[in-house]
Amino acid sequence: MTKLENFLPAQYETTGVLPINHNYLTEQFADRDEILAKIREVVVRGDFTLGRAVDEFEAQYAELTQTKHAIGVGSGTDALFLSLKAIGVKDGDEVITTPYTFYATVGAIVTAGARPVFVDVQDDYNIDPGRIESAITPRTRAIMPVHWSGKPCRMHEIMEIAQRRGLEVVEDSCHGIKATLDGKAAGSFGISGCFSMHPLKNLNVWGDGGVAVTNSDEFARKMRLLRNHGLMNRDQCAVFAYNSRLDTVQAVVASHLLKKIDHITEARIANATYFDAALGGIPQVTVPVRDANIRQVFHIYCIRVERRDELQAFLVKHGVDAKVHYPIPMHLQPAAAPYGYKRGDFPKAEAICDSVLSLPVHEFITRDQQDRVIDLVRRFYA
Repeated sequence: MTKLENFLPAQYETTGVLPINHNYLTEQFADRDEILAKIREVVVRGDFTLGRAVDEFEAQYAELTQTKHAIGVGSGTDALFLSLKAIGVKDGDEVITTPYTFYATVGAIVTAGARPVFVDVQDDYNIDPGRIESAITPRTRAIMPVHWSGKPCRMHEIMEIAQRRGLEVVEDSCHGIKATLDGKAAGSFGISGCFSMHPLKNLNVWGDGGVAVTNSDEFARKMRLLRNHGLMNRDQCAVFAYNSRLDTVQAVVASHLLKKIDHITEARIANATYFDAALGGIPQVTVPVRDANIRQVFHIYCIRVERRDELQAFLVKHGVDAKVHYPIPMHLQPAAAPYGYKRGDFPKAEAICDSVLSLPVHEFITRDQQDRVIDLVRRFYA
């Protein structure tokens, strides 16, 4: 059996030396002394667990996402998992989702006791609503669309299907803070919208953190119970549950970043638009269509390219942290073997995984750096 070790430090060291990098945390937290001063106040008060800064952040986040409630939890993954438990998902249920996503989406479904049922994607990398209906069975409990790279799915169609078939919708909005569809915030369509504050998300903290939003008072009540051992108060437990509280320290960092979120969002959109205009003219590069009624916020800037692995190696050789998000779709992961899926079941997702490439698009990349990336891509295909 392969020995499992912490693979992240070596990864940080390998990619950290590249001058045009996906990692921008040093620049983003250049004002860390201001954050540390706020954290000092937490240390003095000693309210590390569900402290007052968590309440303040939750109120700010609910306002930001146009929802009634925001519930801070330990991670974006926990937001998904606890949302499924809050709607009553149990062993033997099925949850429909996309095979082109991060592992956490499917992991939340499986650890909640359900079977993941995959539906293929469209050219924009998001789940195809036209294929959802045929995947519904008597065991289907919920639909979990993923707003990939911060582009909202076709939620009007998904919600119509869900309401007609009596299903709940839990939105994986981990990429989607400040994203909108027809002016409505990603995460505000279904019973729950789940966001991640992992260090490389658009709104990030100094570790793991997540938040779920909802317009349902009863769902919010269940989530607050589930995240904190099922406690109604210090002495009474309504249901034996979990420990997934957003740390007060992380809430301080998150609230600090919320002041910058408009700048972060606009800068990423501008950088992506610049890449679109230049890379869209290269025959070997496919840039997804951008819809006028959608505000995509670009947690990741994804394109599809010919000879992907060669181009990636070429860019890395020349100092560009080009990445693949992700080379293996979820239905072909070793963990999915018990579900019986095989290559060819979801051809669009498979084709995307074989050709997708991600370029740095964060708010600290300069126009000169973008021009360097564009020039390298052109040189490679020339």
